[in-house]
Amino acid sequence: MIQRLTQLFPLWAILFSLFAWWQPQWLVAGKPAIVPLLMLIMFGMGLSLSWDDFRRALKQPGVIGLGVVMQYSLMPLIAFIIGHLLQLPAEILAGLVLVGACPGGTASNVIAYLARANVALSVAITFASTLVAVIATPLLTWLYLGERIPVPVSGMLISLVQIVVIPVVAGCLLNTFLQRQLAPARELFPLISVAAIVLVIGIIVALNATRISEAGLLVVAAVILHNGLGLLSGYGIARLLRLDKITARTLAIEVGMQNSGLGVALAIKHFTPLAALPGALFSVWHNLSGSLLASLWRKQVNSEQ
Repeated sequence: MIQRLTQLFPLWAILFSLFAWWQPQWLVAGKPAIVPLLMLIMFGMGLSLSWDDFRRALKQPGVIGLGVVMQYSLMPLIAFIIGHLLQLPAEILAGLVLVGACPGGTASNVIAYLARANVALSVAITFASTLVAVIATPLLTWLYLGERIPVPVSGMLISLVQIVVIPVVAGCLLNTFLQRQLAPARELFPLISVAAIVLVIGIIVALNATRISEAGLLVVAAVILHNGLGLLSGYGIARLLRLDKITARTLAIEVGMQNSGLGVALAIKHFTPLAALPGALFSVWHNLSGSLLASLWRKQVNSEQ
């Protein structure tokens, strides 16, 4: 029963997103719950990990570097090309490129966990891309848009430690010392994680309901293409380099899923509210596309076992 409910994750995400868009007033007040919910998911993720998982991930500096390089080389370039091909207004183009120039976010770690990808590697790449953001995000924004913007990396790192590192380490420690006793909790946590991320997606949709309603189809198409091509490129390049499927899935998720919240914040501060629209839409869409992909890959992993 638990496994069946977990497998229906994309359906719950879509249905709850539609409800949130239809009746946003029921969920907008849940904004303060987003961080605690993400921490809960990360704690559950930690319960599924061991120190050996992190040791193996850190023994792959080349793969971590590949993930960071692909993210910062592909995503802003894809955004720039899509923007020009679709002849997007300058402000929308700026917002799309800005999202592409941002590091990975905690959503990628959640999706990696739900997709049964390499979670430890996902966390390592997210952390590395956040560190690199202090140079990469302003440099890429300047190269593509001619704008110099400061990036609040210290604040981002604090959030990353709070939302990802501490809960994951806590869960991993408990799993190390109480592995047998926590077996029932490990069985239940995938369903808890699904419920939590569905609620997070709903809150994000509710907070952006007006923007979604006002967004033109061209902007929505641009965001979907941006995310889709990022996921496809990350997976395709990894497989061309003969990396295994689990690693390729992890890299696809890390490349295609951005810290769109940072993109929104930077767009509002340094451009215009309209430039924040691609980031706001991206924050909704990449959770939905990631949910669908996680469900597909999870089924493939189950069938291969």
